[in-house]
Amino acid sequence: MSDERWQELAEQVQRLTERLDALETATPAGSGSVEVDLWAIEGLRQRAGAEVADLVLMAGEVATDAGPVAWQWARPAAVLSDPDADAVDHVATRLAALGSPVRLRLVLAVLRGRTTVAELTELEEMGTSGQIYHHIRSLTAAGWLRSTGRGRVGVPPDRVVPLLVAVLAAE
Repeated sequence: MSDERWQELAEQVQRLTERLDALETATPAGSGSVEVDLWAIEGLRQRAGAEVADLVLMAGEVATDAGPVAWQWARPAAVLSDPDADAVDHVATRLAALGSPVRLRLVLAVLRGRTTVAELTELEEMGTSGQIYHHIRSLTAAGWLRSTGRGRVGVPPDRVVPLLVAVLAAE
């Protein structure tokens, strides 16, 4: 190998070493030491005209078969980290309904446009139509699904973004 090629390789290794060192020493986002573009928080601060410390925000816009869904929600962190017993029960029930892999696949399939039991039985690992009806009842009781008439179900518009946020948070 020529000296010129060795020099190119040495320079490449040096650049890779520098990039690796930078990645290994970077502080995780949100720790205060790394510049992070918090555009949603900055927009909230501008709108509120004040500091938004101790606030949890989720928002999104999602295209669905029924049209686009735009949704946002914010609550003080203290309310979320110290809820009353009824709120804990309500949240636990909603999360438990998504805790089954089959139910999570089912509600995501409905979100993607499969709205009848017949369409859902075509998918692998969904089970029989009786099992699907059982899961639909549980997901409906928890608020993740709603009957849209004529044997169809859908994800209520106000649950689309929270559903996707729950999946994102668990990823």
